[in-house]
Amino acid sequence: MSLCAECFHQGEHAGHDYNMFRSQAGGACDCGDSNVMREAGFCKRHRIKSNSNVPCVPKDLLMMSELVLPQFIFSLIQHLREGYNEPALDLPSEKDLHKILQVLEPHVSFLEDLTKMGGAMRSVLTQVLTSQQFYKDLSSGVGENACAKKSHEKYLIALKGSGLAFPEDKIACGMQEQGAGTSTLAVQGLAGATATSGQGDSSDEEDQDGSQGVGKRKRVKLSSTTKDQSIMDVLKHKCFLEELLFWTIKYEFPQKMVTFLLNMLPDQDYKIAFTKTFVQHYAFIMKTLKKSHESDTMSNRIVHISVQLFSNEELARQVTEECQLLDIMVTVLLYMMESCLIKSELQDEENSLHVVVNCGEALLKNNTYWPLVSDFINILSHQSVAKKFLEDHGLLVTWMNFVSFFQGMNLNKRELNEHVEFESQTYYAAFAAELEACAQPMWGLLSHCKVRETQEYTRNVVRYCLEALQDWFDAINFVDEPAPNQVTFHLPLHRYFAMFLSKAVKCQELDLDTILPDQEMLMKLMIHPLQIQASLSEIHSNMWVRNGLQIKGQAMTYVQSHFCNSMIDPDIYLLQVCASRLDPDYFISSVFERFKVVDLLTMASQHQNTVLDSEHERSMLEGALTFLVLLLSLRLHLGMTDDEILRAEMVAQLCMNDRTHKNPNPKSGIVPGSLSFESVLSAVADFKAPVFEPGGSMQQGMYTPKAEVWDKEFDPVMVILRTVYRRDVQSAMDRYTAFLKQSGKFPGNPWPPYKKRTPLHPSYKGLIKLLHCKTLHIVLFTLLYKILMDHQNLSEHVLCMVLYLIELGLENSPEQESDEEESAGGQERCHDSWFPGSNLVSNMRHFINYVRVRVPETAPEVKREPPASTSSDGLASSQSSRRKSLQRENSGTAQVFSLVAERRKKFQEIINRNTSEANQVVRPKTSMKWSAPGATPQLTTAILEVKESILSLLIKLHHKLSGKQNSYYPPWLDDVDVLIHPEIPRYSHGDGMTAVERILLKAAVQSRLNKRIIEEICRKVTPPVPPKKISSAEKKTLDKEERRQKARERQQKLLAEFASRQKSFMETAMDVESPDADIAMEVATSEQHVSEAIYDCVICGQSGPSTEDRPTGLVVLLQASSVLGQCRNSTEPKKLPTTEEEQIYPWDTCAALHDVRLSTLQRYFKDSSCLQAVSIGWEGGVYVQTCGHTLHIDCHKSYMESLRNDQVLQGFSVDKGEFTCPLCRQFANSVLPCYPGNNVERSLWQSHSNKCMQDLVQEVEDLQEQLGTFPSETNLSKEMESVMKDIKSTTQKKYTDYSKSPGSPDNDFLFMYSVARTNLELELVHRGGNLCSGGASTAGKRSCLNQLFHVLAMHMRLYSIDSAYNPWRKLTQPIQDKNSELVSEELPEVPVLYRDVSSLLLIQILTMPQPLHKEHFTCIIKVLFTLLYTQALAALSVKCSAEDRMAWKESEALKKNTSSGEKSWEVLLGHVITELSKGKIYEEGETEELTAVLVNPDSVECYLQQFCLPFLRITSLLQHHLFGGDLPSCQEAEEFTVLASCLGLLPPFQSAHQFTSASCLDWPVPAFDMISQWCSELASFADRHPDKVKALLIQEPKWDLPRLLQLPDNYNTIFQYYHRKTCTVCTKVPKDPAVCLVCGTFVCLKGLCCKQQSYCECVLHSQNCGAGTGIFLLINASVIIIIRGHRFCLWGSVYLDAHGEEDRDLRRGKPLYICKERYKVLEQQWVSHTFDHINKRWGPHYNGL
Repeated sequence: MSLCAECFHQGEHAGHDYNMFRSQAGGACDCGDSNVMREAGFCKRHRIKSNSNVPCVPKDLLMMSELVLPQFIFSLIQHLREGYNEPALDLPSEKDLHKILQVLEPHVSFLEDLTKMGGAMRSVLTQVLTSQQFYKDLSSGVGENACAKKSHEKYLIALKGSGLAFPEDKIACGMQEQGAGTSTLAVQGLAGATATSGQGDSSDEEDQDGSQGVGKRKRVKLSSTTKDQSIMDVLKHKCFLEELLFWTIKYEFPQKMVTFLLNMLPDQDYKIAFTKTFVQHYAFIMKTLKKSHESDTMSNRIVHISVQLFSNEELARQVTEECQLLDIMVTVLLYMMESCLIKSELQDEENSLHVVVNCGEALLKNNTYWPLVSDFINILSHQSVAKKFLEDHGLLVTWMNFVSFFQGMNLNKRELNEHVEFESQTYYAAFAAELEACAQPMWGLLSHCKVRETQEYTRNVVRYCLEALQDWFDAINFVDEPAPNQVTFHLPLHRYFAMFLSKAVKCQELDLDTILPDQEMLMKLMIHPLQIQASLSEIHSNMWVRNGLQIKGQAMTYVQSHFCNSMIDPDIYLLQVCASRLDPDYFISSVFERFKVVDLLTMASQHQNTVLDSEHERSMLEGALTFLVLLLSLRLHLGMTDDEILRAEMVAQLCMNDRTHKNPNPKSGIVPGSLSFESVLSAVADFKAPVFEPGGSMQQGMYTPKAEVWDKEFDPVMVILRTVYRRDVQSAMDRYTAFLKQSGKFPGNPWPPYKKRTPLHPSYKGLIKLLHCKTLHIVLFTLLYKILMDHQNLSEHVLCMVLYLIELGLENSPEQESDEEESAGGQERCHDSWFPGSNLVSNMRHFINYVRVRVPETAPEVKREPPASTSSDGLASSQSSRRKSLQRENSGTAQVFSLVAERRKKFQEIINRNTSEANQVVRPKTSMKWSAPGATPQLTTAILEVKESILSLLIKLHHKLSGKQNSYYPPWLDDVDVLIHPEIPRYSHGDGMTAVERILLKAAVQSRLNKRIIEEICRKVTPPVPPKKISSAEKKTLDKEERRQKARERQQKLLAEFASRQKSFMETAMDVESPDADIAMEVATSEQHVSEAIYDCVICGQSGPSTEDRPTGLVVLLQASSVLGQCRNSTEPKKLPTTEEEQIYPWDTCAALHDVRLSTLQRYFKDSSCLQAVSIGWEGGVYVQTCGHTLHIDCHKSYMESLRNDQVLQGFSVDKGEFTCPLCRQFANSVLPCYPGNNVERSLWQSHSNKCMQDLVQEVEDLQEQLGTFPSETNLSKEMESVMKDIKSTTQKKYTDYSKSPGSPDNDFLFMYSVARTNLELELVHRGGNLCSGGASTAGKRSCLNQLFHVLAMHMRLYSIDSAYNPWRKLTQPIQDKNSELVSEELPEVPVLYRDVSSLLLIQILTMPQPLHKEHFTCIIKVLFTLLYTQALAALSVKCSAEDRMAWKESEALKKNTSSGEKSWEVLLGHVITELSKGKIYEEGETEELTAVLVNPDSVECYLQQFCLPFLRITSLLQHHLFGGDLPSCQEAEEFTVLASCLGLLPPFQSAHQFTSASCLDWPVPAFDMISQWCSELASFADRHPDKVKALLIQEPKWDLPRLLQLPDNYNTIFQYYHRKTCTVCTKVPKDPAVCLVCGTFVCLKGLCCKQQSYCECVLHSQNCGAGTGIFLLINASVIIIIRGHRFCLWGSVYLDAHGEEDRDLRRGKPLYICKERYKVLEQQWVSHTFDHINKRWGPHYNGL
C-alpha cells in the first residue's frame, strides 16, 4: 500500500511502521481504496467521500468533454502513428522518438491535468478510452478520409513490424508440430483475443539450435500452437485504451504517458479495463523490453505500472480467471529465456542434451527479465492465485522446465596449467538470476504451503521436480561419478525439491518416506550438492587459484547472507536427508572421497595421495571434517522452530561483529520488522548508542551480544556456516576469548565451545547412524593416533573437529546397542578387525593391537619386523588386518578392501536391484578412473603395533596437551555426583584439555565399562610416549612450526607495544576537547627554562635552537575563517526556517555590525585613522593552528619536493603548499618560523619594576619612535616574509581591502594586527568565551601565537606612525593647541573614544621593538584601561535618563576634589556627563534602556565590569602567550578581579569586599584633564553630526558564542519544506537541494542553473558565507557535506532512525530524528576549525558542487 505524503500526514498513522520513498514515475495513492486499506486509515478528505453519497455531476456540464475528448485522444493516437517509422535495418533513432514525444508533451500534460480534476472527469475519460464504438468510428480507416486511411496503414505496418498480426491474418498452421512430451493445454478462445508478441523469428532460431541437437532434449516445447500464437503473436485492439497502451510500449514507456495512465487508476472501471489491456500486451512488453537500449529505465516504468495492478488480490484473481494471467506470465518468461540458451557442458560435454541460459547474454547480465519476474512473484503472493498455480499440473511442468534452464548454469572448470587470461564476471548474473527467477517464486509458493490441507500442492511440486531432475540426469548422461574439476553453484531443481520436502515435514505433517524417491535417485541427488561443498573447501585451499578471483567471489556469494537460505541451506538439508536414508558407511566414504583425502587417512607416517598435492591435504581434511560437523549438528530444517532459527541466526551474526539494526540478520524471509524480530533481538543483544571514536569517525547505533549469549548460546558451527570470510570466524573466536577473560571464566585461549542441539525431528533420526558407523570410527581412531604421533598435515582444527564429532556421537547414542550389532549386514564383516559393533560408546573402549598398513618403501615403519603374534591376535586376524581404513592397496589394480571399492559394490547392488541392464555398460569406464596411476613408487606392507583404544588415545592426548605426565585424573573418583549431573559449567568453556575431559566424562556416564576402563588406563602410569623416529623432513616442519609460533608471539608483543605508543600519541595529538589533558606541547610558549629554546626536527630528527641561518618552524595550518562573524547578540540560537514565515536575516551578526561601524566611521573621519580604530577579520580572518611539531625549514622544502615527485594520489594539493605533518599526519599548509631568542629575559620580565608610571610612559613613546629597520637578508627574515605572504593569500582580497584608496599601506597595517586579534578572539571562543577554566587548554596547546606575534611585529615595525598621529600621545599627554585641528580642510581623525581599545593594544604592542619588557606591557595596559573605562562611562551616560544624569552631575561636583576622586566611578561619570553636555550629544531623543536598573550602584558597577571584561580577557591571553605563566582559574563572578590582578592593574593590598572596578585605574596624567580632552573631540563631532554621535559610541559587547542553526527534531519537517522549494536564484526546484547550516541559505547543489564564473552555487556560498568553509545539509540524502577551500568531504548525518542508524540517500525511508550529540560534534569541529584533521576522506570538488 502506498500513500502520497499529503494523505499520509492527514491520516492517523501514529506508531505505525512505514517507509518513505520517492516515486520516480508518479503512481496512484491508495487512500480511499477500501480493497487496499481499512477505512480508519483514510485521510480526512477521502473519509468524507466514502461515507456520504457524492451527488452526480449534471449531464450538461460534461457534454462538452464527451464530444471533444474522443477527437482529442484520436488526434494523439494519430500523432503517435505518424511519428513512428518502422526501422529498416538500423534501429529507430531515439532522437526521432524523442522529438515526437516533445511535440506531444502539451497533449499529454493536458490529459494529466484532466485526471486531476476529480472523479467526474475521470469517468468521462474512462468511457472514451474503453468505448469500442468510438474506436471503430474514428480509427478503423474505413471511409473517405485519406488522412485517416494513411494513419491506419501506418498502424498496421507497426503491428506487423512487431511480429504481430490480426487474428484473421493467421492461418491455423503448425498443428502437426506437436511432438512427444509437449503440454497439450486446451485454451479457450480468450476474452478479447488476448494477445501479444513473442519471437517473430523464433522458428529460424529453433532450427539453428536443432542442428546442434538441442531440439532433441526432452522438454516441454510450447508448440501447442493455439497457445503459442494466442499468447505470443496475436494482438487486436478494440478501443483507444488498448492502442494507447500499444504506442506507450512502442515508445518505451514515456514518463508522461505512464503518469497519465496511472493517474486514471482511481476510477474502478478503468482499473479493470486497463489491467486486462496490460495483460493482453504482456508478451509485447517482453519483446520491446528485450530490444530496448534503455532497459533499466523501461523496467522501472513497467514495474511502476504493474505493481499498482497486481498488488490488489481481488483484481489479480479476476484477471487470472478471465485472462489466463498465469499462463501468459509463465509462457512469456519461458519464451524470453529460450532466446539465450546454450548447450550445457556439465558432466558429459559431447553427448549432453541439456541446455542452460548463457549468463554472458545482455538479458541476464542487465537483469532485463526482472520486471516480469517481479510481477510473477507479486501475483504469487496472493493465496488465491498461488493455489491456482499449484493445482495446475501443466503450469507446474512448464515452470519446472523454466527452472531447469538455470540448473547447472555458469559452469566452472578448474584450470590446472596456467592462469585464465580473462576472468569472466558472469557469476553476478547467474546468482542474481537464480535468486530472482527461481528462489523468490519458490519462497512465494512455499508461503502458501503451511497447513495440512495443502499437502496435495507439495506432492505436486515434489513430483514434477523429481521428474525434471530425472530428465536432467538423463540429459547430462549422469551415472554415479561427477566429472572431476567441474563445479556449478546453481542447482535450483535440487533446492526446490529440498525446500518443499522441508515444508512437507515441518508444516504439513507429511510422511517423508512417502515422497522420497528410491535409493538410487537419492545417491544421484546427493552428488552435486556434495560436489559444491568439496569445491568450497578446494577454493579456500587455493586449489582454484588459476581461475582468478571470481571463483572466490562465487564461493563467498554462495554463503552470503542474501543467498544462503536459498542456496547453501537447502543443499545441506538435502545432503542431510540423503544421509539419513542411505547407508552410513557409503555416505561417509563418499564424503572423504569427494574431499580427496582418502589417502591421508592411514596410520602410516608417510603416504601417497594420487589426487591431491600435499600442501592442500591439511586444509582439505579440515574442510571434510568441518563439513561433517555442519552436516551432523545443523538443525535449521530438522526440527528447529522459526523463532529458534531466527535466534540462532541473530546470535551467529552478532558474535562475528556488533551489528546495526538493519543488519543483525539479513536473511531473506526473516526481515527486520516482523513481530518476533524485535523481541528476539532484545533477548539476545544490548543496544550500544552511537558513539564517537577518538579519530572523530562516527559510529552507528549497534547491537552487541549479551553476556549470557556468549555463555550459553555461542555456536561456532552456525558461525562457520554463515561466514563469508574466514577472518569472521576468527573475529567471533576473539570476541568469545575476550568475554571469557573479562568474566573470569577462562584465562587461556579457548577452543570453540560445544553447544547442545535441538532434538531431531523423528523423520530424520537416520542421520544419527552416521555417527555410529564403523567407517567414521576408523577415521576418528586413525586421526587421533596420527595427532598423538605428530604426523604432518594435522592441525589443532582437525583435532577440534574430531573431538566435536566424538562428542556429537556420545550425545546422540542409539538406544539399544544389541540391535545395532545384529543389523550389521553381510558386507560389514570386513570391518570386524577394527570394531565389533557400530555403537560409538562401546567402540570407544575397544582396543586395536596391530594394524597392517601399506607404505612407501622409504617409510620408517618398513624397517621393523612384524611381530610373531600378528595372526594369533583374535582382534586383528591376518586376513582382516589387511583392511586399512581408506588405504590404497595395489598400485596397478582397483583396490581390494578400500572403502571406495566397497562403495562401488554397494552402489552396484542397488543399481542391479533397481534398474535394467542399461547401466551395466558404463561400469568398466568408472572403475578404470579409480585405478591408481602406474607411476606410483613401490608400496610395501608393514605391520604397526598400536595397542590403543579411542579412550586411551584421548587420555594420552590430554597428557600431550597439558605437557605433563598423568595429567588426567577421573573427576568421579573424588565426587560421584559428577556422573549424575554431568552438565557442569566448568566444562562448558575451555581449551582442548577441557574438551577431552568433557568427552571422557560423557563416555563414563554412558557406560560403566567405559568408566572402569578409563580408571584402569589412568592407573597404569603411562610411560612417556616413545619419541617416534622423526624423519629429518618432519623435524624440519616441526621446527618450522615452532619458529613460526615464536615469531607470532614476538610480532604480537611488538604490535601491543606499538599500539600503546600509538594510543599515547593519539591522546596527545588528537584530543580536540578535553581541558584536563594537560599535555603542554613542546612549543617555546610554555617553556620556562633559562636556556635557549630547543626544537626537534621531525624530519631529520636533530635537536637544536632556531638560528638566523637555519631557522626552525612550526607546522601550521592557515585557514580563512568567518566563525567569529557568526556570533549573535542573543543567547537563543537561530532556528533553521521550515515555513515561509520563518526567515533569517544576517543583520544582527557580529560581522554585519562591525562592517556597518567601519563604513560609518569612514564616512565622517579620515581614512587612515579609521583603519586603526577597528579590527577586521570577523569575516575571512586568518586563523593559524599547529599540531605542535617543528621542523627545519630547509628539511621542509626537501620534504615538499619529494611530495611533488610522488605519483601517489594524495588527498591534498602539494602545489598549493599543502602537506601532512611528517610525524602525526595532520593536515597543514605552511611553516611558521620560530624567532631565535633565548628565554633568559623571560625570567627577568617577571621581576617587579619600581619605575614610576611617567617614566614608563616616556620609555614606551621613545621605543615607538625608533624606526623599525628593515632586517638584514637572513634565511629567517626571508621565511618570515614568505609566511606573511601565505597568511595574506589565505583569505580573499575582499576581506583584506577596506581602505578607500586601494593598495594603501594602512590596509596591510590593519590586516596584520587583525590577524593577531582574530587568533586571540578564536582562542577565547574555544575556551568557552571566558577564561574561568584557566590553565593551558587544548586551544592553548595548539596555539602558536608567540611565533605569529614575532612575524607580525617584524612586518608592522616597517610602517612608522607619524608622531603627530600616534595614539599613544593622545592617551598620555593633554594637547595644548586645540584649534590646529579645525583649521585643516580634510576629515578629522577618529575621536579616541570611538576607537576600539583591543585594536589599540595590538597596535601598541606590535609596533614596539621585540622582545617586549613586561613593565612596558603593563604600562600600555594601564593607559588603555583608562580609555576603556572612560568609554564605558560615556556609553553608560547615554543610556541613563536626563534626571539620572543631573543627579550624577551634582554628586560629581561635591566629590570632585576628594583624594580618591580619580578612582571613583561616580565622580568620573559625573565629569563625563558634564563634559559631554557641552556638545549636542544628549539632545537627540532620550533612550531609556537601563533607566530602572541604573539607579542602583551595584548594577552600574556590574555594567562597567561587563564592559571591560572582553578587553581584560584578550589582554590576559596575550600576556599568557608572550610571557608564559598559566592563567588562573576562577568562578565567573570573580573573573574581573582575578584577571585585573593577573594583569597588574589591581594593587595587591586591595581587600575584596570594597572592590570597585574604578580602583584598577592608574592615570598617567590628571584624570579630569584627559577626560575633558577626549570628550571635547566628541562634542565637536556632535556639533556637525548630532545624529551619529550615539550610534558610534562603543556599546557593551554581548556576543554569544558562535552557533550553527538549530534543527527541528524530525527530519521530515525539513524534507517536506525544502524538497519542493524553489531556488531564489534560478526559480526552479533544484534536483539536489541543500541548505547552509550556518546561515540557512537554500542552494542548488551541482546546479548548472546557478553557476557563476565556473563556480557552482555551494562553492560560491561557502566562500561568501564562511570564507571557504561551508556546511550544507543535502535535503534528499539527509547527509552533511563539508566544503573546505578546494576540497570537500561527506561528514555523515546528524539525523538517525530509532535505532541510531543513518539513512543516507533516504533509501530505507525510516523516520529520522536529530542526534543532538552528533550535531554538537559538528558544531564543535566548525568552531575549533578541525574539519581538516578529523575527517579523513577528502576529495577535490573542482568548483562543481
